[in-house]
Amino acid sequence: MQSQENYFKHPQALVESARVGAGTRVWAFAHILPEAVIGQDCNVCDHVFIENDVRIGDRVTIKCGVQLWDGVTLEDDVFVGPNATFTNDPYPRSKQYLANVARTVVRAGATIGANATILPGLNIGRRALVGAGSVVTHDVPPYAKVIGNPAQITGYVDSPYSAAQTIKEEHTKELSLKTSQVKGVSLYQMPIIADLRGGLSVGEIEKNLPFAPLRYFVVFDVPSREVRGEHAHRELHQFLVCLKGDCCLVVDDGTRREEILLNSPAIGVHLAPLVWGIQYKFSPDALLLVLASHKYDADDYIRNYDEFERTVIQQRIPS
Repeated sequence: MQSQENYFKHPQALVESARVGAGTRVWAFAHILPEAVIGQDCNVCDHVFIENDVRIGDRVTIKCGVQLWDGVTLEDDVFVGPNATFTNDPYPRSKQYLANVARTVVRAGATIGANATILPGLNIGRRALVGAGSVVTHDVPPYAKVIGNPAQITGYVDSPYSAAQTIKEEHTKELSLKTSQVKGVSLYQMPIIADLRGGLSVGEIEKNLPFAPLRYFVVFDVPSREVRGEHAHRELHQFLVCLKGDCCLVVDDGTRREEILLNSPAIGVHLAPLVWGIQYKFSPDALLLVLASHKYDADDYIRNYDEFERTVIQQRIPS
């Protein structure tokens, strides 16, 4: 617990909580209720209201005109733009109160743009970016950029395009390999044979493909705004080729991220175990072939990004 002398309070601010961290600044006409917890080095701007069951981490910026109602948690280094709105009751009625409100969590380093609206009970992932004026109706994955009403994923932060683009549309009769900055990801230039009869692309098991598949699946007719994947595997290898149309693949090893445009059967991507993979931005005619090294096993999936990071860290620790 920090005493008032450890932080700055404007003379026109009303701070009823005794749990305000050192170095925090609370500006004019802000009102913080008694049970709220505010971390260190935060910036609470004019006309901000913070209710009782609110938890705020360190180095959080809350711009003017924001109300944080019961059930909101902002982790470290979150930025909340002016007039962003958080809700905590999915069916509000006058003079009718919930016994327990849904908890909304904005994870570390995320940004909520000006005038965005966040529906109750959602999780905004680490370092995600919610665009100004967006209406967020579903959880936002880590590092995702979302905009619109309802908010949709338009990209991922810290995910530069891969050098794989240099091999698109090139025709070769030999398979070649390029490395990725993401650990466990390899980019293949697949052989293309073209003549008057049409084109042919080929990969030979046990000769130039990285594993012998036991399963395949094909993804098609995906609405362009939908996101697929968003998981890693513990043991499974995958090999992806977009046979028709195009889509984007985001790969993540827990430290580095990369976005790869799949727009030709000349591009193949091998994902080793413990690579977080996401596919999105499907064209209407996209046809994505995925070869898998194992039969389907639900226990092999890691669908939570926090669990994925913990698993990757454990793998890096020497036994």
